[in-house]
Amino acid sequence: MALFILGLVIFFGAHVFSAVRSREPGKDLKQKMGYGPYMGAYTFVSIIGFFLICVGFNETRGMGLVYSPPSWGKHVNFALMPPAFILLVASQLPAGRIKKWAKHPMLVAVKLWALGHFFATGQLNAFILFTAFLTYAIFDRVMVKRRGDNGPAPDTPTKLWADIVSVIGGIVLYGAFVMYLHRLLIGVPVIPG
Repeated sequence: MALFILGLVIFFGAHVFSAVRSREPGKDLKQKMGYGPYMGAYTFVSIIGFFLICVGFNETRGMGLVYSPPSWGKHVNFALMPPAFILLVASQLPAGRIKKWAKHPMLVAVKLWALGHFFATGQLNAFILFTAFLTYAIFDRVMVKRRGDNGPAPDTPTKLWADIVSVIGGIVLYGAFVMYLHRLLIGVPVIPG
């Protein structure tokens, strides 16, 4: 459990620092270090934290249930994951209608992912993981709003192709996770068989 918690602290420590750091000219660490070095350090620390989360999560399997998920919980999770994947893809593309509607599609995707998984599993390690991600996504949304970052400006031209790629890419990614990647990366098949 210690490795798992350490990974969460490192990963979210880097993300919380980035969310609360000063953006004032002359005080912004990103400007002082330069974009490349800052993002390199941020990415390096995040990868270390994420790696420890993955190793620690695997080591904490079978530590018990926090609650028994409802029988219909997996269906709720199945329903929430396609929009989560579509939003995840949209977050990496120029502004389309999806991105403009969601404002911060990555944060909405993380919220849907975490929320959906609360309905699907009650394992202790999963409960800790999803609580951490959901809490961070809510916190970061508050922080970006406080900074005045409300996503793409209303007058930003929308790219229809970005919406098409988001939907198709999100569905393909979702299908890949259901059929193969969830078992490969998480060790748990989505559809037992």
